[in-house]
Amino acid sequence: MKKIVFILYIFFQFLSLPSYAVSFVYSFQSEGMHLQLEKVADGFGVPWAMAFLSENKLLITEREGFVRILDINSGKQLTVTNSPKVLSEGQGGLLDVALSPDYKKSGWIYFTYVKAIDEQGATVLARAQLNGVKFSHWQDLLITQSATDTTYHFGSRIAFDDEGHVFFGIGDRGQRPNAQNLMNHAGTIIRLNRDGSIPTDNPFFNQANALPEIWSYGHRNPQGLFFDHTTKLLWSIEHGPRGGDEINLIKAGANYGWPVISYGKEYWGPFAVGESTHKKGMEQPVKTYIPSIAPGSLMVYSSNTISSWKGNLFSGALKLQHINRVVINASAKAIKEERLFKKLGERIRTLAESPEGWIYFSTDSGKVYRIRPESSH
Repeated sequence: MKKIVFILYIFFQFLSLPSYAVSFVYSFQSEGMHLQLEKVADGFGVPWAMAFLSENKLLITEREGFVRILDINSGKQLTVTNSPKVLSEGQGGLLDVALSPDYKKSGWIYFTYVKAIDEQGATVLARAQLNGVKFSHWQDLLITQSATDTTYHFGSRIAFDDEGHVFFGIGDRGQRPNAQNLMNHAGTIIRLNRDGSIPTDNPFFNQANALPEIWSYGHRNPQGLFFDHTTKLLWSIEHGPRGGDEINLIKAGANYGWPVISYGKEYWGPFAVGESTHKKGMEQPVKTYIPSIAPGSLMVYSSNTISSWKGNLFSGALKLQHINRVVINASAKAIKEERLFKKLGERIRTLAESPEGWIYFSTDSGKVYRIRPESSH
């Protein structure tokens, strides 16, 4: 009997080990192109963000506070040390990761994470350099004025423009009035110089009763942010309440309305949130989702590898478990939507475009997949 129990123990331990071989392949078509979906790896915690260090090395943050380096070819996984202590509660923890546009020269890697401050949580923008499997020169660039004792609506994705700036978003931190209060960072998208200093041309730089780091406000929980280097447009996708997720085109100094205007309903009943869906002086979304898809990320696909997808917006959907593809026309209007991999049954967290133009994405169950042309080997 003891021998049988031991054999079963070893068997189940084997099942729980990370799996790195491509063990799942699914062929499909989109816009007339023959594509395939492959599982690349699994066994992670909640892989919140991914960034390519090189063609075959993927840097992955886990919300629980770990940073891994995945070798895509061999499947080998290394844990990076010297990452910060994070407040990993609810939706908080170690969040986004993004390489500086001058990464090959400077070595800077940017992060957002949740820091405990007097038993409350605040979103932080930080950067560090990677030496082998150890971080060095860790710098908290901005500990935002967004601390509350709630454990949700932290944001927070990172984007870089072509002029030396870094953007990141923060949710309202569960306190709705924050998003209309320019004296805190909650419910805003922030713009800084890459060294953490404040650009003097920020819209509220010289305004009394406003924090100078703020670029836009009136956001509920922006969990996708992407700067399109072709069109020079800054895109955001954010969670609405019950219904009312939004894709927004972000403009300097603009008010995106939360919680005064919304397309969502209250969680406690069939009643609209706010005054209406429109109000003078408040921006309208490019696209709304009713019911909510619960977006976890945003990416503009830029490669010619899957040519019919070039310039499209891609978002991972958490609640409705798919990849959401939106076609944007020359006037920055949403004209078409496609929902991919609904039968996969996964909460899709983040997306990344590889150097060869393949799309990688992670799931909350700890898996990493990739999409590539079916003829690619």
